[in-house]
Amino acid sequence: MVRALTSRLIGIIIVLFVLATVVFVIVRVTPGDPAAVMAGADATAKDIADLRARLGLDAPLWQQYVDFILGAMRGDLGQSIFLHMPVTAALAQRAEPTFFLTVFSILIATVIALPVGIISAFKRGTLFDQVVVISTMVAASVPSFWLGLILIQTFAVKLGWFPVSGYGGPDTSFLDRIGHLVLPAFALGIVNSALITRFTRAAMLDVLGDDYIRTARAKGAPERRVILKHAFRNALIPIITVIGVTIALLVSGTVVTETVFGLPGIGNLIVSAVLRRDYPVIQGTLLVVAAIYVLINFIIDMLYIVVDPRVRL
Repeated sequence: MVRALTSRLIGIIIVLFVLATVVFVIVRVTPGDPAAVMAGADATAKDIADLRARLGLDAPLWQQYVDFILGAMRGDLGQSIFLHMPVTAALAQRAEPTFFLTVFSILIATVIALPVGIISAFKRGTLFDQVVVISTMVAASVPSFWLGLILIQTFAVKLGWFPVSGYGGPDTSFLDRIGHLVLPAFALGIVNSALITRFTRAAMLDVLGDDYIRTARAKGAPERRVILKHAFRNALIPIITVIGVTIALLVSGTVVTETVFGLPGIGNLIVSAVLRRDYPVIQGTLLVVAAIYVLINFIIDMLYIVVDPRVRL
């Protein structure tokens, strides 16, 4: 077990190194010059060159790459060109809305998807099952930003139950800030519940036809016990997988939703950094998001052993 964990951790380090390299290359080949953006339209070529020298953008690419990798190994993701603060500090300031939005979204998606998927598999072929299959296909094809706009128009503009956008000021209470996340969380949760529902239904259908399920029923076990203890427990591995992947996708996919709802999260930070060609922020944010994605996959692998001891890394 220790050897397997060690090899997995080494693999994670290699993956993060490759991701850091890919991120650096992608940022550098993207058209645009942050020095030209900062200098303005009236700046001369000399003004732009001087600014590039002050920002360190005139250094050879190999040197910029080495500095980025060594800094990332120390936990230093560089200094934001436009925000004039460390990238780690900028990420820390923007992490709260994105974190709670991701947590609430996955909770909503799971609370909707698990019971619906289980009941749909149990009632396979019925009208309820057909409605679920069609509904999940529709929900999976609906863009989260479009659903977000519909929710804003209905529950914020017409009914006035929730704020239209934003996250509240510095003096806003925590509960009020959470209120700003209700609509975007439902927009993301409903859309992402479709995939979890379909996987839950498919996983349950796979195990409901197994011999041990028929044996449990033949022994007179209550149907609820058969479904929840025997069938659902043995269907957990693919369900955990899809939930973990959904969490990772939510962390990296809140960009559009945060923009629609005006949330000052990491997604909004990425958008502004890309528009201003803030290289350190783009690099640092993408690397952190990729690291979270890799970490979630590692946690999923660990959960496999907890759910089913027969699984080995």
